[in-house]
Amino acid sequence: MNLSDSFFNRVEKKTNVSKSSILSLAKKLQGDNMKNEANLKEVINDICKMTGKEITKEQENKIINTIINDKVPNDIDKMI
Repeated sequence: MNLSDSFFNRVEKKTNVSKSSILSLAKKLQGDNMKNEANLKEVINDICKMTGKEITKEQENKIINTIINDKVPNDIDKMI
């Protein structure tokens, strides 16, 4: 098992979201899509549906602003 499989296994164990679902979401975020607010909202909505979690508009806006302004931590793997 390589590092990426280990990462996906931990994510799936904690969230019940499969590797294929994660990779599908990642494809939506390739290239300039990371700076597209409408696309980010769609991905956030998809994640909420997959995980059964709800977030407020304030939380959604905070996530979007964090991504658009390149404030995502480099060690995100440690958060999972």
